[in-house]
Amino acid sequence: MRLGIRHFLEATFEGALIEEANNAEQTLGLVRQKPWDLLLLDLTLPDRNGLDILQDIKHAQPDLSVLVFSGSGEDEFAVAALTAGASGFVTKANSVPELTRAIQKVLAGGKYVSPALADRLALNFLSKSPGPLHEALSEREFQVLRLIATGQSPTDIAATLSLSVKTVSTYRARILEKMLMHSNADLTRYALKEHLVQ
Repeated sequence: MRLGIRHFLEATFEGALIEEANNAEQTLGLVRQKPWDLLLLDLTLPDRNGLDILQDIKHAQPDLSVLVFSGSGEDEFAVAALTAGASGFVTKANSVPELTRAIQKVLAGGKYVSPALADRLALNFLSKSPGPLHEALSEREFQVLRLIATGQSPTDIAATLSLSVKTVSTYRARILEKMLMHSNADLTRYALKEHLVQ
C-alpha cells in the first residue's frame, strides 16, 4: 500500500521530494532532518503508536502539518489525533480523490476531516449538555482512566483488568479522544482535580 501511495503522490504532486519511514524512530529521524511541508502518518507503527509520537513530531517541527492516514476508524481516533496536533485525518478506506483533497487542504494551512465525520462532530457538539468530561466514558473506560491516573503502566492495567495491553491502549486512545486531552499527565491532572483518585 505504501508503494502505491508513493506512486500516487509522485504523480499528483510532480516534483515533490518524498521520503518513507518504516517505523516511529525512522519517522522522527526524517522529521528532524529538514523542514518538511507535510507528514502522512499511519497510526499503526511497529515500534510505537502513531498518536504517541505526534507530540515528539510537533516538538521537533512545530510548523509541520501532519495528516493522519490510518486503517483505524475515524470515529475512534480522529478527534484524538486532531487534539494531539494533527492537521487532518483520512482513513485508508477513503477514495484517492479524498486523500488528494485532504493533502491540498492541509498544505494550504487548513484542517481536514471527512464530511461525514464533520457532520457527526457537529451533531455531538449540539446535543451535549455541559457536564464533567468523564461522564462521556463507558464504565470500562472510566476504570482505565482511574488506573492511568494512579500511575499504572499499560501492562499493570492489563493485568488488573484481565485485558490485553493492546486493548488497554485502545481504551486509552478512546479516553483521550472523548475527553479532548493529549497525554496521561492531562488525564492525571483531571482525575485529581475531580477527586476521581486519592
